[in-house]
Amino acid sequence: MMKLSEFSTFIAPISLSDHALAERFRKQHGNPVKAKQVYLNTLAVSAVNFYLRCMGVETNWEVSQSYDPLMQAAMDVADLEVGDRGKLECRPVLPDVQVVYIPPEVWSDRIGYVAVQLDPSLQTATLLGFTDISGVEEVPVSQLRSLDVLLEHLRQTAPATTLEAPVNALVSERVNLSQWFENLFDAGWRSLDSLLGTGQPHFAVSLRNDSRLNEATVKRAKLIDLGLSLKERSVALMVAITPSLGSMNTPEVGSQMEILVQMHPMGGETYLPTDLRMSLFSPSGEMLQEVRSRNHDNYIQLRRFRGVPGECFDIQVAFHETCLTEMFTI
Repeated sequence: MMKLSEFSTFIAPISLSDHALAERFRKQHGNPVKAKQVYLNTLAVSAVNFYLRCMGVETNWEVSQSYDPLMQAAMDVADLEVGDRGKLECRPVLPDVQVVYIPPEVWSDRIGYVAVQLDPSLQTATLLGFTDISGVEEVPVSQLRSLDVLLEHLRQTAPATTLEAPVNALVSERVNLSQWFENLFDAGWRSLDSLLGTGQPHFAVSLRNDSRLNEATVKRAKLIDLGLSLKERSVALMVAITPSLGSMNTPEVGSQMEILVQMHPMGGETYLPTDLRMSLFSPSGEMLQEVRSRNHDNYIQLRRFRGVPGECFDIQVAFHETCLTEMFTI
């Protein structure tokens, strides 16, 4: 069971496609030291690219120096082109290292430097913060500025068109879950019965024997369309909220709510697409937990978590380069 809390960093997933790209670049360099450098740099850039796109910031990695094998061979480079604003340098930081190394060849022509700490398994990357100070080779992690400052820096200095949300970074209006107990539901959130009528029995199977759901539990689901990324296939996001019950078996005012979140295939599909990611984020952008679909998963589920009325959290659904964020207030 998790309690929602606030953090200042951001944990980005490193997908199989990220590793495939890093491996493709690595194979183009015969020197083992250079090959490892390119691999780690690629993972760092992919993490920052994921974060910025989910925040609605336009990027263009393909025109960056870090995407060019010739530039990779000539320099220790991990840049990411951010719209018309310029280049962000995405510096990998190994576990337990307390300084960020910034090579001299990237001291110029950069709008900032983001520190990306790679976990030992290379499954996730933590964006620790950023600095806009150039001309120094090592920056202590303790001196980094927050990611919120980075986003504000981009918003203040970039042309308006640079920070328009791209079509593959979709964010919904915030949903008030407490209103569900008053039968007030936002557009798109349907009863499970209406979705069960489309021939999706896995909803009932996943919930039938769940003893922690009771008569006070409210369940709703919403169709999620990730467009061409899923080849026009839809999935359904299911949210169940259960209040603590008082002595009269009624919800206690101001009590903690237990929240269950699942993802199901729709449109007659039996299984979810492989490597579909569902993540829980705090309001500050910290990933609190994540689950990925495997082959032949007919649904995925986050670990239950609790919150009190007024707390906020976000659920993000991501597949390849497309991500959609549903925002909630308890």
